Amino acid sequence: MQTLIIIVYLITLGVLALYGAHRSALLISYLRRRGERATPAARFAESDLPVVTIQLPMFNEVLVAERLIEAAARIEYPVDRLEVQVLDDSTDGTASIARTKCESLRRQGHDVVYLHREHRVGYKAGALEAGLKRAKGELVFVLDADFIPGPGIIRDLVHFFTDSSVGMVQARWAHLNREHCTLTRCQAMLLDGHFVIEHAARNWSGRYFNFNGTAGMWRTTAIADAGGWQHDTVTEDMDLSYRAQLAGWRFVYAPHLSVPAELPCEMSSFKSQQHRWAKGSLQTARKLLVRIARAPVSRSIKAEAFFHLSNNLAYLFLLVLAALQLPNMLIRRQMEHPELLLLDVPFFLATCGSVAAFYIVAQRDLGESVWRAVTRLPIMMALGIGLAVNNGRAAVEGLFGRDVEFVRTPKSGAVDGVAAPRPARHSGRWSWHGALELGFGLYCSATLVVAVATRSWASVPFVLLFASGFLYVGLSGLIEALQSRGTQRDSSLGAHAPSTHSSPRPQSMLS
Repeated sequence: MQTLIIIVYLITLGVLALYGAHRSALLISYLRRRGERATPAARFAESDLPVVTIQLPMFNEVLVAERLIEAAARIEYPVDRLEVQVLDDSTDGTASIARTKCESLRRQGHDVVYLHREHRVGYKAGALEAGLKRAKGELVFVLDADFIPGPGIIRDLVHFFTDSSVGMVQARWAHLNREHCTLTRCQAMLLDGHFVIEHAARNWSGRYFNFNGTAGMWRTTAIADAGGWQHDTVTEDMDLSYRAQLAGWRFVYAPHLSVPAELPCEMSSFKSQQHRWAKGSLQTARKLLVRIARAPVSRSIKAEAFFHLSNNLAYLFLLVLAALQLPNMLIRRQMEHPELLLLDVPFFLATCGSVAAFYIVAQRDLGESVWRAVTRLPIMMALGIGLAVNNGRAAVEGLFGRDVEFVRTPKSGAVDGVAAPRPARHSGRWSWHGALELGFGLYCSATLVVAVATRSWASVPFVLLFASGFLYVGLSGLIEALQSRGTQRDSSLGAHAPSTHSSPRPQSMLS
């Protein structure tokens, strides 16, 4: 049993090191062509500019719907060649707000169409497909509700489509509320690594990358040729991206063009978003990896697709690693050669070192402070570890489950330096996986105590990351659930209790 534990432990480290090596390979590929900028092969003459439809899918976005529609209407493009589609599946006050705003813009001369579905068949994919059937544009630009596009974004993107082989152009995500709190700062770093390095490395090397569901422009014929929007995964954007590229369409990534968006400010919202992305990537892997393996494309494309779509399986190995650290450490100290503990060091360095280099380079190339990135790196890495229960559960559901319900991420309209209302919270119930996160946090804390007591110094930094990550995620979820429950209780009491701030009563007729 002891030998088995050590073998499983080392295999787990090896798998994580393999994903770390893949991350390093992406970084090296990026550095080789660093500074390149995608440029259109030609530019449309003003009279030849194509008709573009902006699609704004939304569901219960009462705090940001009006802001998004206004921003779309401010985009600078010939008014006779620009259509705005508000694809609203809302069941709350968003519908009234959006409809009123659309009517106002139509009176001002904008071509704004409001489409409201009484059902959510297909969720976001279903809304986009329904809108596409009525869209006037040969190109469609998709924007989620938490984005605020700049006025020149369509003119910047449209000229890439002078090349008839281009099916999609993706812009980089920027952040409206990067400095709001520790959580948003960590999210910004995580997303910057994805958009600065991953996308660029894949695109420049001729491998497949994916449309991110928003801030990208599609050729409508590419969508149709790939089989249209499908809703058998919760990442319809990733699914369509791979199908379109397998059909021969070329994708372009334009990192010098950015569209800012809101980052979730609450742990529950962030975990919900991460769960959907992790689950959807494995659903897409289950759906398409065999097809990709059989496709007449290069081995590098096939290998990259495997690592890209299966990446969230690493969270399951993180959980195994967290569970085995304590018994593994105690077992090996009883061995004849306890210095074998040092085997951890190269494996951890291969994983942690690749993560550190990856995200620091991304921050530097965005013009952010390298020192600030270094100081934020430990908590960002801890957050990534703390997501292991949430994303590991999502990976299992993606591989074996059949649920494709699309759970939206609540938005508050948050912007750095501007106070914003808080989005509606979840039910206030603390989930079983939240309790499991806290349990892992306490277990890793006990492992840390044992590591210090037994002077297993090589293990201390890594165990500390595990303990702090699980405790941060678990306690944040617990605190938010308690706060939500308190808010709901106060609201309930307020609805039934007499007001202590009633308006002055009229003077008595007898006085």
